[in-house]
Amino acid sequence: MIPIKTPAEIEKMRAAGDLASKVLNAVVDLIAPGVTTGELDRYAGRMISDAGARSAFFGYRKFPGQLCISLNEEVVHGIGGARKVNYGDIVTLDCGVNLNGWIGDTAVTVPVGIVEPAVEKLLRVTEETLEGALKFAVAGRRLGDICAYIEEQVARNGYSVVREFVGHGVGRKLHEEPQIPNYGRKGSGPKLRSGMTLAIEPMVNMGRHEVRILEDRWTVVTCDGLPSAHFEHTILITNGQPEVLTWRRKTLLK
Repeated sequence: MIPIKTPAEIEKMRAAGDLASKVLNAVVDLIAPGVTTGELDRYAGRMISDAGARSAFFGYRKFPGQLCISLNEEVVHGIGGARKVNYGDIVTLDCGVNLNGWIGDTAVTVPVGIVEPAVEKLLRVTEETLEGALKFAVAGRRLGDICAYIEEQVARNGYSVVREFVGHGVGRKLHEEPQIPNYGRKGSGPKLRSGMTLAIEPMVNMGRHEVRILEDRWTVVTCDGLPSAHFEHTILITNGQPEVLTWRRKTLLK
């Protein structure tokens, strides 16, 4: 069963989404050549704690970080540490917070300075695909309409979607029903209903879709070593256009 949130629960989801967004944007502001991924992670942890919340990721299945921080060919679930960010990298930040028992979940991939045009296009296409998918996230549509749109847009640009990791429902738990793959068939899947809250998150590889997990048992990388981009919003299904519960500035990096 896909949970339907009450008006009171939706207000709590709005607050969690707003906090996740504030943390994500604040960490983006810290990204610069020479900063370590561990410094970014610790800053996020302090900000989440100061807000009276906790990371939705830390300790989840023993994950050791406050954020997921993934660079270049890393797709998702990167762990903050001693690694330094370099000029020309791309950095994916995935932020989940638990505020008063409710989850906000959001992600973005940003360039560090000027990146190669092909990499910049990958980021732009992935973000635009997420934005376009939201047009299908309305009551009465089928979940497969969202999934099929993402796959079609990604393939049209010569990229591939990651198949092993998917979007999901979100609310009291980080992962609720339904699973939301970034591929699928139009008209398939459950019918969307007002009050559902979903985390839609295209994960797009510049090259092939295959991925592997590093020896840390968390960090997912592309098998061909080419870059990957990841954008995510938590949204509320309504009878009209969806309400985006996480927000993000358009111009992210200097």
